[in-house]
Amino acid sequence: MVISRRALCSLPRALVPVASATRAPMLIRDARQEDAQTLIDFNARMALETEKKALDPAVLSRGVKRVLEDPARGHYYVATEVNDGAEEVIGQLMITFEWSDWRDGFFWWIQSVFVREDRRGRGIYETLHRHVMDEAKRAGDVVGIRLYVEPHNEKAARTYARLGMQQTYHVMEQALP
Repeated sequence: MVISRRALCSLPRALVPVASATRAPMLIRDARQEDAQTLIDFNARMALETEKKALDPAVLSRGVKRVLEDPARGHYYVATEVNDGAEEVIGQLMITFEWSDWRDGFFWWIQSVFVREDRRGRGIYETLHRHVMDEAKRAGDVVGIRLYVEPHNEKAARTYARLGMQQTYHVMEQALP
C-alpha cells in the first residue's frame, strides 16, 4: 500500500485535551511504543467480546508492534485519563489507509476500537471519532472514514450512525491458507 507523503506528514503529534468538570482529565494522543502491551490487551479483549475469537498472542503482539514502528501500516490513537499524576489508557482505535482511484483520495478505516468496560458510556469513543474526523479533514487528501461493525453489534452500529456514519457496502473476506 502506498500512502501519500501529505497523509503521512499530516499525522498529528500533539495531545488533545478534553475537559470535564466531573471526571479525570482525558487526553487523545498518538499511541507510543510504551502503549504496546495495553493495545495488545485491548485488541485481545475486543476480539473475544465482539467476535468470540481468541487471538494468537504472538501474532497479535507482532501486528501491533509493526503498526507502532511503521506509520504506513496504520496509526493508533489512544484516549487516556490522568489520575493522581499517572496517565492511564482507557480507549483506543487504529486507522488504516485505502486509496480510492474513483475519488482520488484516501479512505481512513477505523479498526481495533476498544473502550475499557469501566469507562464505557462516557463519550470516549465519540471523542476519539471526532478527533479522527478532525485529523482527516486536516490531512487534505482524505475523502471519507469507513469502518466495519459486526452485524449483531447493534449498540455499536447505533453509536456510529449517531456520529453520521451510514451503511454502504457489505464486507467479504477470504483468508489465505
